[in-house]
Amino acid sequence: MGIDENVRTGRHCVFRMHVHLVFVTKYRHKVFADRHLTRCEEIMRAVCEDFEAELVEFNGENNHVHLLVNLPPKVAVSKLVNSLKGVSSRRLRREFPDLVRHYWRAQRLWSGSYFAGSVGGAPLSIVKQYIEQQNRPLRPGLR
Repeated sequence: MGIDENVRTGRHCVFRMHVHLVFVTKYRHKVFADRHLTRCEEIMRAVCEDFEAELVEFNGENNHVHLLVNLPPKVAVSKLVNSLKGVSSRRLRREFPDLVRHYWRAQRLWSGSYFAGSVGGAPLSIVKQYIEQQNRPLRPGLR
């Protein structure tokens, strides 16, 4: 059996953690063209590297983006999301003034909400069954 290429190692742990993220533009405005999405991917890849995370996959449409990120256990998803959305919003609005006109006075590109889902490994039902079938040691004298 070979080593899974998605398994990473840290100083005191071995891990494989992927999260699927979806960010939607504010008011779901259809503002992105291919050039915006290409630059957005570059920016988000750099932010992920700052967090020692890996942007595995990126794609989007004119009003939202999908990311698949492999991240270490020391990274809080909420912190990563905050940085991804904040940095990309600032840089994209600065580099593409045409994006700003869609938002009148709003200083944001992204909606305040986001989707985050854990991805990978066995289906939840299999993991639950595996945990249920563990041989729990019973220590004498304890109930």
